Amino acid sequence: MKVFVAGATGALGRQLVPMLVAGGHDVVGMTRTDAKRDLLRGLGARPVVVDALDAEAVGRAVGEAEPDVIVHQLTAIPPAVDMRHFDREFALTNRLRTEGTDHLLSAGRAVGVKRFVAQSNAGMPYDRTGGPIKGEDDPLEDDPPPALRQGLAAIRHLEAAVTGARWTEGVVLRYGWFYGPGTSIAVDPPGAQVEMLRKRQFPIVGRGTGVWSFIHIEDAARATLAAVEGGPAGVYNVVDDEPAPASEFLPVLAAAVGAKRPLRVPRWAGRLLAGEIAVMAMTEIRGASNAKAKRELGWQLRYPSWRQGFAEGLG
Repeated sequence: MKVFVAGATGALGRQLVPMLVAGGHDVVGMTRTDAKRDLLRGLGARPVVVDALDAEAVGRAVGEAEPDVIVHQLTAIPPAVDMRHFDREFALTNRLRTEGTDHLLSAGRAVGVKRFVAQSNAGMPYDRTGGPIKGEDDPLEDDPPPALRQGLAAIRHLEAAVTGARWTEGVVLRYGWFYGPGTSIAVDPPGAQVEMLRKRQFPIVGRGTGVWSFIHIEDAARATLAAVEGGPAGVYNVVDDEPAPASEFLPVLAAAVGAKRPLRVPRWAGRLLAGEIAVMAMTEIRGASNAKAKRELGWQLRYPSWRQGFAEGLG
């Protein structure tokens, strides 16, 4: 198939594009910077340089490519996120999830795209009531903290627009917390969260009861490849088999990257140091189940657990 990948030079795109090429697909990779043309050629894609917020330019690029499938991986998340200013840090990503999504859908509809696969998130949005593990049909957060409201509204917009596009097969992938090469949890070069751990700036807040669902970046790309090539339309959690509270995974991650055991701080101190969103992530968020993605996409993980992934897959 002809596959148009928007956000092709991000951490996931760099994993996905070679997989698509190896699978025999003709790939056009979209990036916003001219300097990344050679990178895309090296990955096996034909590069196009486009501002994703320029509707006319997006329409022209997609029209020239005439793809069968569009893969929307557009984000602009800083390498190190200041959790005290979460809404500011995600402002551009929110626009890419709203305006950028609309531009790609409009362009895709004009050329009759058969399938549209888009990135969403399973790390923060699920409602913080009920059990610790959520499925795709469980509700998202109804009353998020103020700094998360715009971000959650952007995710809702993306998911509704993609799954509501009746002219194509819309697939939404809710990825867990990324780790591995090119992410904030990597060791060569070290990602922002690894550097924080080594400086003992990533403590366990409160009892550390926030449940995280991780996914290695390679496994996330494999799930995306599976979604491009088949499976029913709909929403899928793309996470590993073992959601875990912060109090459990953080010491293991620290040991894996050669850091001292994380400190523990009370909730009030965490709020003072890192803000409300960080405290929520460490104490209240819910994990996600991957049963639907494995069943309906035929997806298999190289790293079924973050325990194995932290030991073997951070390089």
